[in-house]
Amino acid sequence: MAMSKSKGAKELSYGEAAARLEEILHHIEEGKVDIDELSGLVAEAAGLVTLCRAKIHAAEVQVKTITEQLERDVPADDDAPDDDGRDENIRY
Repeated sequence: MAMSKSKGAKELSYGEAAARLEEILHHIEEGKVDIDELSGLVAEAAGLVTLCRAKIHAAEVQVKTITEQLERDVPADDDAPDDDGRDENIRY
């Protein structure tokens, strides 16, 4: 299955791109690809690998940003209650 002209590689989700890469690999491993088709498949696969790497990088950046935000939102250890749930700075 070749990628349609109307749906370029940049529009694919990570899952779609990875599935297409698997499809290309399987097709090549079958050994039924002529040399003209092979060069086109390799070029398509290279574009898909680039797309997947970019999506992985973007996800890593997003996860790092979210975790850093969560760490800033968590109170410092000095402000946290003791193990028994009481704040040691409060006098009873």
